[in-house]
Amino acid sequence: MTTDTKTNQIGVHALVWAGDTSPSSLASAIEKTKATGFDLLEISLHDSANLDVVAARDALRKADLGVACSRGLAFDADVSSDDPSVVERGEKLLHDSLAVTGALGGTHFTGALYSALGKYDHPLTTAGRRNVVSVLRGLAQEAQRKVMTLGLEICNRYETNVINTARDALVLADDIGEDNVLIHLDTYHMNIEEDDLVRPVHEVGDRLGYVHVGENHRGYLGSGHLDFTSFFHALADIGYAGPITFESFSSAVVMRGLSNDLAIWRNLWSDGEDLARHAHAFITEHLHTSRSR
Repeated sequence: MTTDTKTNQIGVHALVWAGDTSPSSLASAIEKTKATGFDLLEISLHDSANLDVVAARDALRKADLGVACSRGLAFDADVSSDDPSVVERGEKLLHDSLAVTGALGGTHFTGALYSALGKYDHPLTTAGRRNVVSVLRGLAQEAQRKVMTLGLEICNRYETNVINTARDALVLADDIGEDNVLIHLDTYHMNIEEDDLVRPVHEVGDRLGYVHVGENHRGYLGSGHLDFTSFFHALADIGYAGPITFESFSSAVVMRGLSNDLAIWRNLWSDGEDLARHAHAFITEHLHTSRSR
């Protein structure tokens, strides 16, 4: 089975355009996403307090763009904690974020939904994992009622202690036990934690629900050492037809909290529009090549 460019929405992360989700920043991000040829805009909900949901939804519809939302949690609102009050704050954040995603018109809510986004100084505890499973099962059931899916984004060891590999994510999804909990692969994290960029795609198979494409240094696609040819061929092998979103960060565009959490200390690019046009062409060409084998 092969991948068809007509069925994969090609997305771009809003942090390519702006460091916050204020009305003016999001209006600009939507306009630039459309102008550079993308089908979907991914919005991080770390700044959701500043998000005008109704205005953003209307602008997305007017531009005929899809939307996906993502987030991680904070250490004082971490569903993998042993502290019930901390877990409760994290659970509320997740349900609030799911509601925002749906109100924007999105059906994909993804990210590090299972923990804080940052370096832990200890392994995940048995009680903490039990809390993750319980909270995400309830969130998935709520998402099911809204006809939405959850994505478990697999992040590297420096950003979470819950799931670092495709195998970890599949076990967690099995334990949650809801069909709308899908796996989210990210080439940047895979480069750190996996043996290659092919086996995890095949292992996840039809449970793959969302993809982030990013270089090993999170700069221009093709300027690093990642084997994107093999990765896109693997997507074609499993017939993946879901969103493929370009994710890149630079100190040129800063959302303070998230940029610090992700250790965005250097300026990998300064022209988001040039970066995005290049990424769209790069992804489109790789999809075409993988389909034409």
